[in-house]
Amino acid sequence: MPRTADDVETILLGLNRQFETQGDDLFLVSSGAERPLIAIRVEPPIVLVRVDIGAVPDAPAVQNTLFRKLLEFNGADLAHASYALQGSEIVLQAGLELANLDGNELAAVLADIDLALGRHVQILREIARP
Repeated sequence: MPRTADDVETILLGLNRQFETQGDDLFLVSSGAERPLIAIRVEPPIVLVRVDIGAVPDAPAVQNTLFRKLLEFNGADLAHASYALQGSEIVLQAGLELANLDGNELAAVLADIDLALGRHVQILREIARP
């Protein structure tokens, strides 16, 4: 049977994650106090998981340092999610196949994101400050 947004909601409930729904296909998941929300969007055939981290700084030298650190974090700490650029924004994202989605898979992505928000974001913000 094909998976749906209802299945994603059931998985989130099973993982005891606090979330709210927006529409039929968007879940905003709490990542803890003073941390950004994790957006989970069901767009068959995939589930997109994303967190907005912040704007890319204007100074090229700062960009070089920041981009290097993002690549280092991708390679050293993240197995299921990765940092990326979307326009002028830094995002942390993952994509999962909806048809085979299970709780362990979504839990692994959320654990990656929780780790990144706890360990990386403050470092990235310090680098990005002018």
